[in-house]
Amino acid sequence: MFRKITTLVATAALSGLLVAGAAVAKDPITIKFSHVVAENTAKGQMANKFKDLIAERLAGKVQVEVFPSSQLFNDDGVLKAILLGDVQIAAPALSKFESYTRQLQIFDLPFLFKDMAAVEKFQTSEKGIELLDSLQKKGFVGLGYLHNGMKQLSSNSPLRVPSDANGLKFRIMSSDVLAAQFQALNAVPLKKPFSEVFTLLQTKAIDGQENSWSNIYSQKFFEVQPYITESNHGLLDYMVVTSKEFWMSIPDDERAIVRTALDEAIAFGNKVAEDKSIGDRQLILDSKRCEIIELTDAERSQWVEAMKPVWEQFEEEIGKDMIDAAYQSNM
Repeated sequence: MFRKITTLVATAALSGLLVAGAAVAKDPITIKFSHVVAENTAKGQMANKFKDLIAERLAGKVQVEVFPSSQLFNDDGVLKAILLGDVQIAAPALSKFESYTRQLQIFDLPFLFKDMAAVEKFQTSEKGIELLDSLQKKGFVGLGYLHNGMKQLSSNSPLRVPSDANGLKFRIMSSDVLAAQFQALNAVPLKKPFSEVFTLLQTKAIDGQENSWSNIYSQKFFEVQPYITESNHGLLDYMVVTSKEFWMSIPDDERAIVRTALDEAIAFGNKVAEDKSIGDRQLILDSKRCEIIELTDAERSQWVEAMKPVWEQFEEEIGKDMIDAAYQSNM
């Protein structure tokens, strides 16, 4: 009888330990980070840096899984996936937020920023932070701006003045501002996924596209486009976002560590972007696969004059005060 009671007590104690152990050994929080570019880009390296920092600082509690090159979603579908909980973090191009807030269209306005220093100055200003926080009512948390660089124009024929683009077909992201930009040149804008651009260029289904040096190099667009006009006419940046629901579900202490790691990864990614803009341009030049056209001041002025009316076209949606603040960042 004594043996039976002892056995029962031991079994109960063991069961209690197992339950307690199960409570302690919770499954780690998984953060799926989905993006559309190659791992050697600024965004790709930023995502991997974030993964490594979390592995160092929150091992067993939080883990990051990175899915590059549209393995899970393209930029058109990833925002819905975040709200559904299928992905936890993404960094879509700023153009992709158009259906959630019209104000972020400001970053697509042509020739608004003269260089990346002006972009950084605006994004860290009160107005820039206001834009970062503008998605909360839609269920998103803006976690930071990630740079890629200024945009250039690649094409099958040389583009020196705006009339050279007349009638040509250009791939664009899903953005009304970018559509208006090319319509101002009497060109034909076509909204197509990033993952399809190389094939569209290779088959000459389109005549050209706009992108940063990093993307032109990593996606090998320079191999199928004989000309690149160094226009620096626009900005290609991203917003790192998560859902408000997921973000607040992370315990406070762990969320603070995730936030710090993300800030460090974004700063790292932005430095990579700066270096790659210079380095990848040189690699394209060294390849001798295409000609880089450097605009004269007079030629550039023609492009500015042709595209600047787009500002007024979207002034009401974006806000004149916001556009003025962005323009002042050039001073």
